[in-house]
Amino acid sequence: MLTTSDRYKWVALSNTTIGVLIVTINMSILLIALPDIFRGIGIDPLAPGNISYLLWLIMGYLVVTAVLVVSFGRLGDMFGRTRMYNLGFAVFTVFSILLAATWLQGGAGALWLIVMRVLQGVGGALLLANSTAILTDAFPTNQRGLALGISQVAGISGSFIGLVVGGVLAPLDWRLIFLVSVPVGVFGTIWAYLKLRDTGVRRPARLDWWGNVTFAVGLVAVLVGITYGIQPYGGHTMGWTSPTVLVMIIGGVLVLALFAMIESRVAEPMFDMSLFRIRAFTAGNIASLLAALGRGGLQFVLIIWLQGIWLPEHGYAFEQTPLWAGIYMVPLTVGFLVAGPISGILSDRFGARAFSTGGMVLAAVSFGLLAFLPVDFDYRIFAALLAVNGLAMGLFSSPNRAAIMNSLPAAERGVGAGMTSTFQNSATVLSIGVFFSMLILGLAGTLPGAMYSGLVGQGVPAAVATQVSQLPPVSTLFAALLGYNPIQNLLGPQVLAGVTPQQAEFLTGRSFFPELIAGPFQSGLGLALGFAAAACLIAAVASALRGGKYHHVEEPAPAAEPARV
Repeated sequence: MLTTSDRYKWVALSNTTIGVLIVTINMSILLIALPDIFRGIGIDPLAPGNISYLLWLIMGYLVVTAVLVVSFGRLGDMFGRTRMYNLGFAVFTVFSILLAATWLQGGAGALWLIVMRVLQGVGGALLLANSTAILTDAFPTNQRGLALGISQVAGISGSFIGLVVGGVLAPLDWRLIFLVSVPVGVFGTIWAYLKLRDTGVRRPARLDWWGNVTFAVGLVAVLVGITYGIQPYGGHTMGWTSPTVLVMIIGGVLVLALFAMIESRVAEPMFDMSLFRIRAFTAGNIASLLAALGRGGLQFVLIIWLQGIWLPEHGYAFEQTPLWAGIYMVPLTVGFLVAGPISGILSDRFGARAFSTGGMVLAAVSFGLLAFLPVDFDYRIFAALLAVNGLAMGLFSSPNRAAIMNSLPAAERGVGAGMTSTFQNSATVLSIGVFFSMLILGLAGTLPGAMYSGLVGQGVPAAVATQVSQLPPVSTLFAALLGYNPIQNLLGPQVLAGVTPQQAEFLTGRSFFPELIAGPFQSGLGLALGFAAAACLIAAVASALRGGKYHHVEEPAPAAEPARV
């Protein structure tokens, strides 16, 4: 018969899993829906002046969740984790409604969506910052791997489930991608208010204002600099040499250094530097950061690969590719779903080190094998490698998160969980910048010449072909990412009307653009996947060095457990 404590821990797990799932689904649901959203508000997102709207709709939510989770984790430690978590559900729901309720058009509509999306991310940060600590409080040490494994699987798989959900709902009505979260949010808010309770240690403290301000300013500056670094600047394909980008990144790093000095001196810091004296906490966070660095940009690379090249070459119209890209990536999610809970259960019994280290080695191998695939791959092999990558990430994530949380003092679980989420979410934004930069470098070398000769060969005037071929490669990547017909979008109806119907049909057909981009794309793809493999191998080393102690001394492991390895 279940005791009250047993019943409560499963209530906490189910509620927090729903919260994490809805937050991470909303991290990716826009990727597939962006064309329908921009058509709905009457904007061409690929016009030079509108690329910022596109980037901020994608990145704003990620940036705000990365910046705020530590502060909200500390607030949970101070005022109650379930109180902050429940507030997060309510905030998330309100701004989901306001996102769907916009009546504005053009730039004003885009700005409304960006601001509401950022505020929705505030609710998401409250949920993410406190869900892990609530689970750690609710479950005993010998069951945390299972609980955190299920939560981690929900978090990671949610970002891929969002692709499919967005692809299904957006063609019906773009507002549905925001409204779909509302009933879940209302239910979760009421359920959390009625059923969740604080079972952990609450530590009264003063709010570290200087720490909060310098951390927010520094991290926002770095992440915004990365966001603008992948945009064209002057005559350059990317903006990494832009004075604004350099000032943001360098200035942000200096402010973060000031933040570290402040945190080492204040009595009640937001970001508790003393936690890094715990070997398992430090090693686990380094491994988590590197894993996110390797995994974060993978989603974008796979979407561009499928939507821009593979799916059109296999008979799919460009406008159909967003939904099918999400469907064809399902094996990755299946891998997470299978490995996460199993590795969590096993790590409760045998320890985290072998599972998390092995997972990162396996992830590196899967990235390396993906790099050797031809651009026009056999889907069975591609699906198998995606499943292996998902298994590897699931094998790593659950034990690693459980080991981090088990190493923390009970009063520091909120801030510790927030610190871990900050490393992971910041690394995801950085990873997107790195992956995009490597793809753009690969395209910039050979795409202009191939584009010029291909267009001229199909009757496009040399002056127009020169102009189009010299456009920044990022426009081509975003066209593929959004499921637009890239050549039709780049040339426009007037130019296409000036060539023969047969030439126009060939230029805008399903073979010309994929064949044009395949070679340059593969060059950048090799760089990006090589970087991901290297990040995972370093993560494996960090994980192996975590040591054999996974439980804080205040909370020894049960005597019946076998020795840690």
